[in-house]
Amino acid sequence: MGHTSPKSLAVAGLLFNAFVWGVCWWPFKQLETQGLHPLWATALVYAFVFVSIALWLWRSGQLQSWRGHPGLWLLLLASGLTNVGFNWAVTVGDVVRVVLLFYLMPAWSVLVAWWLLGEKPTPMALLRLVLALGGLFIVLKTPETPWPVPESLADVLALMGGLTFAITNALLLKLKDTPSASRTLAMFGGGAVMATLAAFVGLATGVVVVGAAPTWSWLPLVALLSLSFLLGNLALQYGAARLAAHTTALVMLSEVLFASVSSVLLGASSWDSRTLIGGSLILLAALLSIVGPGHKAK
Repeated sequence: MGHTSPKSLAVAGLLFNAFVWGVCWWPFKQLETQGLHPLWATALVYAFVFVSIALWLWRSGQLQSWRGHPGLWLLLLASGLTNVGFNWAVTVGDVVRVVLLFYLMPAWSVLVAWWLLGEKPTPMALLRLVLALGGLFIVLKTPETPWPVPESLADVLALMGGLTFAITNALLLKLKDTPSASRTLAMFGGGAVMATLAAFVGLATGVVVVGAAPTWSWLPLVALLSLSFLLGNLALQYGAARLAAHTTALVMLSEVLFASVSSVLLGASSWDSRTLIGGSLILLAALLSIVGPGHKAK
């Protein structure tokens, strides 16, 4: 029997993470039908994982102070807003449309890297930006609207999630010398804290309703999401540490495939020509960010 190479295991880990994010819309939608708003669901799921990791780090003596790494608080904020945006959007919107708008992330990365890391955009980076924004205009421009503007809360949330995801990735690069466990803790803590804050702000403004009283029927889905996100995060860290960055990004694009196929099969999305054309441009921009000039095959 031949043994599996580390590279194959790394790719498998990334595919698993992409699968988790590509199909997580389904349990979130199921919980919403049972009266649990996606923000409360996100807060519950991430709080459970955060407490589990914190207890494990504390018991093993690896829990470290963030005093020397103030950037971790920014990571908590950005990754938390990413989860708020994505989880809420896929629950209330068309899943394919949400995932495509979220995957404008490589376009935002051009601007974020310029602002946060001081990396001036190359002509190829600017071309990607134009392609992605062109795709965005096509997806958002409906015959009824004179301008391509977000037409729903889900559109706004998906765009916000993609932008904060780009900021999260830039911060992870900036904070690469901080302990890995601290970064993981910041990301799950962010999901719990920002979802809770967003839920309370939503309640105060009438955007979020209180919903049904807690019920035991929530538990299996909350536990499934908690375990899936924890394993997905570990799989992502394992894969990303063993593959070139552009290989990681290429494999992660499979999330669009997982989300599209699952949502169309389960009746949560439908394709139209505008989404197909605009989505193709957005995905082309994402692909160019991975396989464009300056990348060596690995």
